[in-house]
This record gives sequence, structure tokens and C-alpha cells, in this order.
Amino acid sequence: MRYSTLKYAVHGRIARITLNRPQRLNAINQKMPGEIRRAVAQANADDAVHVIVLAGAGRAFCAGYDLKAFAEAKTPLTQRMPWDPMRDYRIMKGWTEDFFSIWRSYKPVICKLHGYAVAGGSDIALCADIVVMAEDARIGYMPARVWGCPTTAMWVYRLGAEKAKRMLLTGDTIDGATAKAWGLVHDAVPAKRLDAAVNALAKRMAGVPKNQLMMQKLMINQAYDNMGLANTQMIATLFDGITRHSPEGLWFKDYAERHGFHAAVRWRDSGRPIPEGGGAK
Repeated sequence: MRYSTLKYAVHGRIARITLNRPQRLNAINQKMPGEIRRAVAQANADDAVHVIVLAGAGRAFCAGYDLKAFAEAKTPLTQRMPWDPMRDYRIMKGWTEDFFSIWRSYKPVICKLHGYAVAGGSDIALCADIVVMAEDARIGYMPARVWGCPTTAMWVYRLGAEKAKRMLLTGDTIDGATAKAWGLVHDAVPAKRLDAAVNALAKRMAGVPKNQLMMQKLMINQAYDNMGLANTQMIATLFDGITRHSPEGLWFKDYAERHGFHAAVRWRDSGRPIPEGGGAK
């Protein structure tokens, strides 16, 4: 199978899926979600594979959706008003399901996180069964400030209500050491030890029979399903569409089109108030 946004390789019992748009910090384009899903399916169909390692090439794991493509240009994610929320939902739910193929994979997925896993990149990372970060890496969902709601909704399931609110009511990022202390990720290690830590964990899991790995994962995931994960994702995905068509969301899109996405992101992430009603130019 050929991919344009990632690399796929198998070494022994370990499959490695590596996001591969390093010139854009592995930012998500319209092809990447579906290719992630196909790569996960390829690993699940391979009887030799016991464990999947998900990583990013270059300087970061994933810097979120490629705003150069989605915010500066005309795309299906911003419709003319009045907008059709179900059309938006169909697109975003499809991509969310693509990312969630990681969570639903019968074979465990370890995410190796360096540099940044922010915005949509954090959605991808938090779908993994176990996340190992570099201590100096950053994770967060800055579009919670404007133009986004995390559609996989994994923040609350990993952090609990209070810390999830702390992250999503500010749009702040935290480093790997803090993410470990808060329980968002399994481990955080010095960047130079990241590969060794992930490889050791993958090798340990790879010694377990595939059927045992599958049963343990299905049992644990079922508990989350019983807590209403699917309904939470439906609401989050609908809200994500609303954020892009609210007065403030349309202001952000217009500002990015006129001034460039870098300027729009600088405003969003600076802590400067987001104009209510989309009034500021």
C-alpha cells in the first residue's frame, strides 16, 4: 500500500506508522486521516504484527490541521451562511473516525511524541493506548480559544473534568513532564532517551500473544464506551462545526485569509482577547 502523508514499516513484531510531512511539522491535510486509518488496518491485517508505534518525522509529532490549507483558503470546513451542520458533521465525523481507528485497533498503539502534538495533533496522539513524550515536548489544544473543539474528546477521559477544563478553557499547552504528572500521558523522558523508552515498551508488549493483547484492550475500551464516549464525540464534533461558523469563528477565518494564518494563530495563542461577535479586523 502506498501513502503520501506517512511512512509504514514492519520490523519483527512491531509496525511503525510515521507521519511524514516534516516540512509542515506533519500538519494534517485532507489525505492524512484516511491514510492513518488504512495504515492501522494494514497493521491489524498482518499476522506478524503485535504492536504499533505511531510517531512523526522531523521536528514534531504533529502541529494540528494545516491552517495554510484550511484557514487561508476556501474549504468545505467553512460554508457560506446559512450553513448546513450535517454536511460539516459528515466530513469531520469521518476524519474523527479515521483518527479513532487508532483507539479501536485490535493491536495496541504506542505514540512517541516529540516536539509538538497540538490542536488536531493532540487528537491523534490521545487516541493511542499509551503515550510516551519527550520532557520538552508540548501538547495542547489551542483552537479551544477559537475555531475548534477536540472531536475525539479524549481530554476528559484521560485527565478528568477539572484538568480537562483547565486545558480547554485556556487553550494552553503543557510540556511532557507536566503531562506525565497530570496523568495525561504514561511517561515523559529526556528527548535523547525517547526512542529507547518507546522501543523497550514496544518490545515488552510484542512478546505477548496477539489474542491476549486484543482481549485486554477490548475489555478496557468497553469501559469507556459504557461511560458514553460515543455520545461525547458526537457532541464534540457538532460543536467543532459550530465553532467554525460562529461570529468569532468566521472572524478568525477572515483574519487568516487577509493577514495569513501565522498572524491569526499569533493572535489566538497570545492570550489577547478574541473579539466577541467577530467585530475586530
